[in-house]
Amino acid sequence: MSNSSEWSPSSWKSKPIVQDVVYEDQAHFDRVLNKLNRLPPLVSASEIENLKKQLKDAALGNSFLLQGGDCAELFDYCSQEPIEAKLKVLLQMSLVLTWGARTPVVRIARMAGQYAKPRSNPMEMYEGQEIHSFRGDNVNGYDPKDRKPDPERLLGAYFHSTATLNYVRALLDSGFADLHEPSKWNLSHVRSENVKREYQSIVSQLTDALDFMRTVGADNQSNALTSIDFFVSHEALLLDYEASLTRLMSSPGGEKKWYNAGSHFLWIGDRTRQPENAHVEYMRGIENPVGIKVGPSTVPKDLIHLLNMINPTKEIGKITLITRFGAANVEKYLPQHIEAVRQSGHIPVWVCDPMHGNTKTAASGNLKTRHFVDIIQELSQTFRVHKENDKCVGGSMDLTDKDLSSNYQTYCDPRLNYEQSLDVAFLIAKYYENERRSKEFPNL
Repeated sequence: MSNSSEWSPSSWKSKPIVQDVVYEDQAHFDRVLNKLNRLPPLVSASEIENLKKQLKDAALGNSFLLQGGDCAELFDYCSQEPIEAKLKVLLQMSLVLTWGARTPVVRIARMAGQYAKPRSNPMEMYEGQEIHSFRGDNVNGYDPKDRKPDPERLLGAYFHSTATLNYVRALLDSGFADLHEPSKWNLSHVRSENVKREYQSIVSQLTDALDFMRTVGADNQSNALTSIDFFVSHEALLLDYEASLTRLMSSPGGEKKWYNAGSHFLWIGDRTRQPENAHVEYMRGIENPVGIKVGPSTVPKDLIHLLNMINPTKEIGKITLITRFGAANVEKYLPQHIEAVRQSGHIPVWVCDPMHGNTKTAASGNLKTRHFVDIIQELSQTFRVHKENDKCVGGSMDLTDKDLSSNYQTYCDPRLNYEQSLDVAFLIAKYYENERRSKEFPNL
């Protein structure tokens, strides 16, 4: 249970705030917030509590958390093809991980609300003039001529989130996740024949197992083969928006509690996790599971103070720590954070975000990229450090810097494409499979 004493959806306004947006027309802004306050919830209390229960299993080592999606979601992504593509890759990744790790996978998409983006500087120079930085589609436009913060975009965020969620639910209800019809395992992107053979081996074993279950009738015993739980998440950046979607709803046990009804899962980042500031004050009062980004600048004792503020009862499943150190810093920082958390008595979900700490500038000098080898290195080092403590360029497509200009699709930070995302899932699956075999056959 969250520490909701002396808390309200607006108590954060008494605290210092960073990454705030200033609107020129306050009356217009107030009208938009009043409208948002009256709109219906996007998610239910039972869905949120279901996710928290599943995250408890992940924290205790009984399941695997997979979170993926856009760094900055655009309103234009609210369309049939992009939604289906994101859902497809998350389903394929989770299926491969389930096969390799022999453990359930909790699926959380960064979608249906990830429309805001933090910035180091609210302003930037463009053609000799100072303009607002692009803060995400729910604040302003990417076009330099459309940078004035517009309150109507908050309503746009709500309705685009609603439409995205509606279509995701429709897809899942219509059998999109039916394991009897897994997505076409197109491995044409894999240029290495050896790697392709390894990948195809996993896929063949998986499809053979499904065929066998269908033959003996075992697949009729559960809905697990035809339907899944699927959750959405975004960064809780614009607190006026988040507060307007915070509702006093009945929990599954019948008790009235405060939930953010705009998303199942919310997180705060490096720029907004100050313990005495507004974002932490808001997060400590909602019942939703909460993510906290942890990086090289995170002091272990400050992290524990933060955990105690947001989760004073040490509820398992409430907090997810999202580490993003960069490949060169994992061994230096992660062990001390793990030890500090262990000593504190908190049991969070640990998640590795290998993207945001590995950004580099491509050879052209004007595009940001991430090297696949750095991403895999951070993932592998993170796995190893956790084991020892108990507890976007490259890949099989052989992409290089020169390929970026022909297929640079992101308006914000670079991200893994569809094929590279599957690469990561296959590599993790293979890791788990090798771990399992070493335990079953220790003398081999």
